Amino acid sequence: MKEYLVFDWGGTFLKYAVMNEETEILEQGRVPAPSRYGTKEEFLAVIDSVVNPYRERISGIAVSSPGILDSEQGIIQVVGVFPYLNGFRLKEELQERYGMPVSLENDGKSAALAEIWKGNLSDCQDGAVMILGTSVGGGIVLDGKLRRGKHFFAGEFSGSCMNVYDPGNDDSYWGSLGYKGLTRRIAAKTAEDASEIDGEEAFRRINAGDEKAEEALKEYTDLLAMEIFSLNLILDLEKVCVGGGISRQPALIESLRQSVNDLYHIHPDMKAGTDLPLPEIDVCRFFNEANLIGALYHLLFEQGGIGYNK
Repeated sequence: MKEYLVFDWGGTFLKYAVMNEETEILEQGRVPAPSRYGTKEEFLAVIDSVVNPYRERISGIAVSSPGILDSEQGIIQVVGVFPYLNGFRLKEELQERYGMPVSLENDGKSAALAEIWKGNLSDCQDGAVMILGTSVGGGIVLDGKLRRGKHFFAGEFSGSCMNVYDPGNDDSYWGSLGYKGLTRRIAAKTAEDASEIDGEEAFRRINAGDEKAEEALKEYTDLLAMEIFSLNLILDLEKVCVGGGISRQPALIESLRQSVNDLYHIHPDMKAGTDLPLPEIDVCRFFNEANLIGALYHLLFEQGGIGYNK
């Protein structure tokens, strides 16, 4: 069975795994991400350090990356964490560099592909994936197909404005509802330094019944629920799957489901008795491995080893 090297690029680490066609992870690791103030050559040197030990073993390379990416041509259009890669023809460069097939896909869309393929959207015609990381990534599935859009911009939830009265404020955007949106709310209630509270500590307090932490969680999921509702008005989704590290916490999913149900008591039309549809809230089946699995899916599709309608 063929093996592939699959990358999941992030601003802190570049994760990688050797995987087979059945998505089995045979080896995995991570290296520190290059500095956003570095150069393209320095970045490629880091990629070399990962790829070269596996070159004789692997049959292709799949990349999941943040940013706006032309996944058909393999071109990075905009990626804020590595600005020197903007406009870079990554697929072409790496194919020439290593002499093997290479694919490129956005991280949120990779997660959606994983859920379409073998996850919790596999039985769903219309749905979405919402990844709660440093910001909020995503992917949209319509008629059982990943929706990229003409400019590969569909599902870029972070840029959605939640407060049109203060559009110059970073906190006015959906991207502020990454996991740090929760830790900042806990810190505000306890007069602590937000940098001293990470996601693990936040849920330690929540799971221990800390009242202020529980209040912060509900406020956080209430905002997420309203954004999901707005998305649903446009797309009429059956299901929204939540991913990212904090999605492993049952308390998050339970609170978000409650916040979505609470919309029946908040939205004026629903309060008046109009039964507007709400999507089911589920967790991504693959958690932190979703980007790897979806990136592999995209590579296998491009190589004709698997079929799905784009």
